[in-house]
Amino acid sequence: MRIETAVTRLLGIELPIVQAGMSWAASAPELPLAVARAGGLGVIAAGPMRLPDLERTIDTVRAGTDAPFAVNLPLYRKGADGVIDLLLAKRIPILIASQGGPKRYLERFRDAGTICLHVVAAEEHAAKAAAAGVDGLIVVGGEAGGQPPASMVSTLVMLRAVVRAVPAIPVIASGGFADGQGLAAALALGAGAAQFGTRFMASTEANLHPAYKDLVLGAGVEDTRTVGRELGMIRALANDFTERMAALENTGADLDQRRTQFTTSTLKMAAFDGDVADGKVEAGQSVGLIDEILPAGEIIHKIANEYLATLAALPRAKGQVRAVMD
Repeated sequence: MRIETAVTRLLGIELPIVQAGMSWAASAPELPLAVARAGGLGVIAAGPMRLPDLERTIDTVRAGTDAPFAVNLPLYRKGADGVIDLLLAKRIPILIASQGGPKRYLERFRDAGTICLHVVAAEEHAAKAAAAGVDGLIVVGGEAGGQPPASMVSTLVMLRAVVRAVPAIPVIASGGFADGQGLAAALALGAGAAQFGTRFMASTEANLHPAYKDLVLGAGVEDTRTVGRELGMIRALANDFTERMAALENTGADLDQRRTQFTTSTLKMAAFDGDVADGKVEAGQSVGLIDEILPAGEIIHKIANEYLATLAALPRAKGQVRAVMD
């Protein structure tokens, strides 16, 4: 099956389905490799990885498929310049950069032939990234897990705003997508693909502790919390950590108190160690739409088939639409 859009043509993928670079969940080759083999864009998460591990993961994915894949790099991470040097040396097909400006990396990756996507969460940033010359944008809305935009504007609205602001550049929508109906909505709103994060956390290949996956499966759409304003706000599943943070925020605790609590808990505690009470169990609001763990390839095929079924079920207009004139 192929679903052709501006994004699939740009990236050389068969389906407009992008697996988010979700830190620990995508810090091993199994998930991005499975997604790439199934026709989507598999993404390696460079954020938490040491350089030797990242190099091995890139080599494993490249050896396992001829399909394109991407590496996600948060530009604020410690040692980002060293990661950039490694990615240039490995001549990765696609770079997804976030948490920083594109001028830092764009010229060198363009010279290396790498397609560059930049993550944005506001019209202003989208216009600047497009003007700088990135090849495409990933637009993140307030529903997203991990680090949603501080404005909390929904993907529904932010995506339309960005598409209107920079209509000539391919756009991927991110935040709130878990199924083929969501993919249909993203494409209808002007995106060329949708990015799925939380949905792929509930895959057999996701590099997450079983306790993390169990919490994802048991959660509803109202079970996430946003905590950590002024500290790098995150959206995570409600647990003891989010309750402590919310208590500090609601009582007006000073920034140092909140920072101490916020930094004491980590994503690694939950994702790697399985401490889902005191760790950061990052997830998006779409967590409530997920009720089973499946192989990543099956998730891809299910989303694509749901998309086709959604299109077939849409009402068809009869006759001609007539303009109403005063």
